[in-house]
Amino acid sequence: MNKLKDLKEIVINRRATRQFRKDPIDVELLNELLDIAHWAPSGYNLQPTHFLVVTDEKLKQALFPICMQQRQILEAPAIIVFAGDRQVVENNFEKVLAMDLAVGAINNEYANNMRGFVSLAFKQGPLGVNWLWKALLVPIVRLFKPIPSIPGVYKRYWIAKQVMLTAMNFMIAAKAAGLATVPMEGFDEGKLKSLLNIPSSFEVPIIIPVGYGLTNDSKKTRLPLQEILHKNKW
Repeated sequence: MNKLKDLKEIVINRRATRQFRKDPIDVELLNELLDIAHWAPSGYNLQPTHFLVVTDEKLKQALFPICMQQRQILEAPAIIVFAGDRQVVENNFEKVLAMDLAVGAINNEYANNMRGFVSLAFKQGPLGVNWLWKALLVPIVRLFKPIPSIPGVYKRYWIAKQVMLTAMNFMIAAKAAGLATVPMEGFDEGKLKSLLNIPSSFEVPIIIPVGYGLTNDSKKTRLPLQEILHKNKW
């Protein structure tokens, strides 16, 4: 119970911090936080999230206008770019299956079933042909039987969900380590990817400046739980 109370305290006191001290972050600490972040769950255990750590002052200066001149880009000692791989099935799927098989997390029958399902769900085919028939067919089939969301049809949406799970892990871990963070969506994604040489096959739904925050007594508020809690049915 004490662990739950400690976690709740960390979550409640985590808030977006837009003013940072210039103090650098120890590299080993930052790597530990990223290691914690990458243990977030991901659909089919595909782990599409990559981290790009920006500490170079010239790069931060170049990022400043791309990020709508938000000063935390210049003040925070490190900017973490969270990017999701649209080609994650091609790049990770068989590696992940091999690791899971090696530790006994799954068996061969399950692995073969996953191969069939993941191929159906994700593959878009040449010129997006597979995407087209899936996009057209799903609403029709759904009239007769339940159909899950198809990642191959809504890949950017699927990628964003996976990346945000990882980003939340990172922010909570950073708060536990005494660091401050601010999640940022206000940036020109195309220009950011160009500046940082991020491949076009990656999506960047969020970037997070991290560092030691200046003293800030601002309070965080939330709507009462009763206003957003629904039980059994809406």
